[in-house]
Amino acid sequence: MDKRKCQAREWLKAARDDLDSIGYIINAEHLTNIVAFHSQQAIEKTFKSLIEYKNITFIKTHNLEKLYKNIENIITIDYDQLELINELYIDSRYPGDMGLLPEGKPTLTDAKEFYTFAKEIFEKACKLLEINIEEVQ
Repeated sequence: MDKRKCQAREWLKAARDDLDSIGYIINAEHLTNIVAFHSQQAIEKTFKSLIEYKNITFIKTHNLEKLYKNIENIITIDYDQLELINELYIDSRYPGDMGLLPEGKPTLTDAKEFYTFAKEIFEKACKLLEINIEEVQ
């Protein structure tokens, strides 16, 4: 396996860890902000796996929109959902707003949507890179 694919797989393993963590807390209503945070992290790492594999130079950032601009020609996603989860994450970098939407903490429904969104992106990336999901556990 070439170096780029190995690096991409490592990013996907890290993303899978975030997704697996969510699996333990997905139904805990008081942890919806943590689900949202790990969803954002999984998406960020998945995007970085694709960027790494395509050998694209990118700046170090946590901003999902900036990362997506590097790969929008190879993976299609719901951009509105991406904007929402990106905004939530950026705001959560300040303790008083820890993972809050304008209305407060994400609802359990919001959290589950973020999780589903992150999983879909992860699965698409695995397919694009021809990496079996079981290989990144």
